[in-house]
Amino acid sequence: MAARIERRLKGRKLVWPLSEFQPMRKRIRPTAILRPRGAAFLLRISRSRIDRWGVFADEDIPPRRKVIEYTGERVTYRQANRRFRKILRSGKPRRFYFFILDRRWVIDGAVSGSGAELINHGCDPNLFRRRVRGHILYFTRRRIRRGEELTIDYHYSRETLILRCRCGSPKCRGTINVK
Repeated sequence: MAARIERRLKGRKLVWPLSEFQPMRKRIRPTAILRPRGAAFLLRISRSRIDRWGVFADEDIPPRRKVIEYTGERVTYRQANRRFRKILRSGKPRRFYFFILDRRWVIDGAVSGSGAELINHGCDPNLFRRRVRGHILYFTRRRIRRGEELTIDYHYSRETLILRCRCGSPKCRGTINVK
C-alpha cells in the first residue's frame, strides 16, 4: 500500500511534520500533501471555509475506514495545563491542539502532530473517533468524495467556554459545545 501511495505522490510537495510549518503561515503553500505515515489515504491541507486551515480528501474514501491517527506528544494533565496557561498568557492569537486520551494523558498535536489536529469541527461530521490501545484513530462515517473537507464533532463540554460553530451545515447546532 505504501508503494501505491508513494507512486501517486510523485512530484508533490510533502509536509512533515506539520507542526514545524505552522509558525511560518505566510510561507506555507495553499495546499500541502500529508505524508502517508499517519494517513491511510491521500490527504491535503488547504484553506478552509470553516476556520483557517483544514484537511481535505485527495482521493475518494469508502465508509467505515481508518483515515488518520491523531498523533503528537503525550503529556500529563499537569503538563497540558501548564502549556495551556502559557499560551493564554502569551497574549498572542495562538491555537492549541490538545486531545484527552484518558484520565492521565493528553496528546498535544501541536508537537509532532500528524495533521489530524487541523481537522475542523462539524455538526454533521464525516468522521468519528475511536480510542484503540492508547491511540486515537479517525474513521469515516460515510463515503467521502475527493476534495471534501474532513470534519469531526469536537463534543466540547457544556461547562467550558461556549464557542460559536461556523460549520455551515444544515444540521448546525450553533455551538461547538454539546447541548
